[in-house]
This record gives sequence, structure tokens and C-alpha cells, in this order.
Amino acid sequence: MNPQIRQFSGSMSHNTIAFQGTHGAHSDLACRTVFPDMTTLACASFEDAFAAVRDGSAVLAMIPIENSVIGRIADIHHLLPHGGLHVIGEHFQRINHHLLAIPGTTVEQLRRVRSQVPALEQCRETVRRLGLEPIVHGDTAGAAAEVARRADPSEAAIASDLAAEIYGLTRLLGDIEDAHHNTTRFLIMAREPQQPPVDSGPVITSFLFRVRSVPASLFKALGGFATNGVNMTKLESYLVDGRFTAARFYADIEGHPESRSVRLALQELEFFAREVKILGVYPAHPFRLQGGQSGED
Repeated sequence: MNPQIRQFSGSMSHNTIAFQGTHGAHSDLACRTVFPDMTTLACASFEDAFAAVRDGSAVLAMIPIENSVIGRIADIHHLLPHGGLHVIGEHFQRINHHLLAIPGTTVEQLRRVRSQVPALEQCRETVRRLGLEPIVHGDTAGAAAEVARRADPSEAAIASDLAAEIYGLTRLLGDIEDAHHNTTRFLIMAREPQQPPVDSGPVITSFLFRVRSVPASLFKALGGFATNGVNMTKLESYLVDGRFTAARFYADIEGHPESRSVRLALQELEFFAREVKILGVYPAHPFRLQGGQSGED
């Protein structure tokens, strides 16, 4: 875990971190991995997780933003501009999917498997090989809870080891995801920014912007990052207000806004773009320095 995040955790007035989903979800597991001494607060939606931090029910939120298999997480980018929170850290969580059932069940008894759509898709080979009928749930942990409640030996869930522990299920098969690089990147968010010093080590700056609807506007807006040697690690666009002629961009860059190169690049961006909003400046997770080979802290 990033030491700066650990230090921030120790200074909090109370000890709750919010996530979207049911207890035992991979977001819950990410919270417990980074902040093992904190209490996790399950929220029905991402909006509720943001609101929990804004109203003081939680001091942090653990929000998934992208996955190495399915790409970006839907809805998150639309919440970031107006969510009222700041990014203070990031976490890369290796996603291990397991086939869970009530104790005493055998694989041969199974006929159906419950989980959310991304998990079912990420375990497609196993589901097809076993000839199971997929049943869609809102999240993986909710599927595990339903399997425990129904106590039907013909049904299983695809979920985490944490879900198995919470709901008293047995792991029939482990690590059944098709792609073994399956990793989700989470943003750790708070009401107030927690910006590290400019000389504290590798940092990531996340920001949003829009460009004017004129030819080459995006090219010109981004040119300052190239000329100042600033590495952009992520750039995504998404529609604004349902209009196909207006787009907002989300970007991650390596570097601190107070460093000369980033400062100059942002000045050039602001000249050609509009609505530039920095979401957070935070320490780069060690996963980046390891070349993306492991999601462990």
C-alpha cells in the first residue's frame, strides 16, 4: 500500500470507507486490502457512495474506474465532474473469480450460475465448459448472498473469497477468470484534496477538460504535454448532455502541477481548452512501477 495513503488513513476522525455494492464485492475487498483497519460501508449505487463521503457518513470512497479486461467502468466519468470529491490515491486490485456454492455441493450437481454481467463474461470459458445457465445479478456478492439464501445445490455464484467467507459458501473452483491479468484500478476519493509535495516522488495528476468545437482543437490542446515531455497515461472521451457534437475528456498524466513541465503543459491546455478541472494529485501506485505485473500491495 502507498505509505502516503496509510498516513492519511491514520489521521481520519472516524473510520469508514464507502463502496458501491454488497459486502463481499471486489470493491469491498479493495477497501479492506488498502485500509484493513477501516469499516466498509456498502452503498447501492456509485451516487450513494459519493454522497456518503459528502454527508460525512464515510471519510473515503473506493471507486472503480477501469478494468484490464472490460475497459472503463460505466457511469463513473459522468459522476466525477460534479461529485464534489477529490482523488487522493489509486489502487490496483487483482480480480480473482471463484465458483462458490453451499457446503456439500459438487461441481457435477450444478445447473445454474449467478453473478453480475462482467464477471460472467470474464469467466465465459468455465461457464461454457460446465454447461451452466448464467443468471444475471447486480453484483457478485449479491449473487453469493442469493445462493446462500436459496441453499440450492444446483446453483453457484461467481464471486470473491471474501464473499464465500461472509455468506458461508464453499469454493468449488478457484481463479476461473479467463484472463489472468484481470485487474481493476480504483480511485480513492475524499472531500478534501490530499496533494503530496512536488518532490515527494512519482505522482499522477487526473483532470477533466473540454475543447472548443474547431478543427485541430484537441491536437492543439494536447500539444503542450508532448513539447514539455509530460507522459499522458490515459485519455478518454465521453459525450456531454447527450450531444454527439460535445465531448468531455478524462486524462491522467505523470507529474505534479507545480513542476515546471506540467505547469507549462497545463497552461497551454487551458489556452486551447475550456472547463479544465483537476480531480486530484496523488502518489503513483507501485503497480505502475512494476510494469502492471501484479495487483498486490
